[in-house]
Amino acid sequence: MVPDLMIGLSGIFVAVGLIAGTVTSAALRRRAPELKRLRQLARVQPGGGREPLGLTDQPSALAARICRVVPRSPKRMGEMRRRLVSAGYRSNAAPVMYAASQIVCSVAAGVVMLVVTGQIALGLLSMIAGFGIPSVWLSHQNKKRSRLIRNGLPDVLDLLIVCLESGCSLDQAILKSGEELAVAYKPLSDELALVANEIRAGKPRAEAFQRFAERTASDEVRSMVTMLLQTDRYGTSIAQALRVQADLFRTRRRQHAEERAAKAGVKLVVPLVFCLFPAFYILTLGPALLQFLRVFLDAVSGVN
Repeated sequence: MVPDLMIGLSGIFVAVGLIAGTVTSAALRRRAPELKRLRQLARVQPGGGREPLGLTDQPSALAARICRVVPRSPKRMGEMRRRLVSAGYRSNAAPVMYAASQIVCSVAAGVVMLVVTGQIALGLLSMIAGFGIPSVWLSHQNKKRSRLIRNGLPDVLDLLIVCLESGCSLDQAILKSGEELAVAYKPLSDELALVANEIRAGKPRAEAFQRFAERTASDEVRSMVTMLLQTDRYGTSIAQALRVQADLFRTRRRQHAEERAAKAGVKLVVPLVFCLFPAFYILTLGPALLQFLRVFLDAVSGVN
């Protein structure tokens, strides 16, 4: 019986290991940098250009129907669109879908809480909380994208310096830097490609840079845009200014990393206290408490 049990357990262990290894290998292979780069090259148009990045998107029929069902003021839709653009969603249907998701999350949260608890008050509170779920998710996406852009700025400036010193113009350097960073920093690559497309479409360079700063809503990007506009206006060396700015951004990135590393110890206190320590106390003090309780009960029964 024991050998059969050992063989069965060994077979289960090997099967689980093979399945886990296969799934992990497939997931890692799907997210491999070389495959991302190949997919990026496959999306390049035959003429050598990039995708339009939502500059010519037309409202879909579904978005038009949702917009009729979910009326919003133009001012409210404009604010919502700015937040969505900062998160990387430039489609014309994005604000409408976001407004619809707020209503769907609100109704779903209220219905689930009403079915589970059966209390109307909790259902109404859940509807209010569910209405804010898309907003919380969008804020998280904005912060995540802003962090990726901030971390990629030093590398972008280094590439710009290399391109400028090799004889490229500023517009060509921006386009080439965006193409090279498509795998490592996709949000920043998309923003640089959008800036290059706007300049090639005839928009003034200063306006394209200012729109870039407004879309990202990052202090580092605003600082870089201000520096580029000043060097372009006064005719100073762009490469030298970019080199100084790159050193500054690299120092800030290191400081942000050190700050997050310093906060890790404080953030570990809550899971340690509420997750690890109770199990540790049960394992270490549990047998002693049980022995003490057994001796105490024997003493009490002996006295009686």
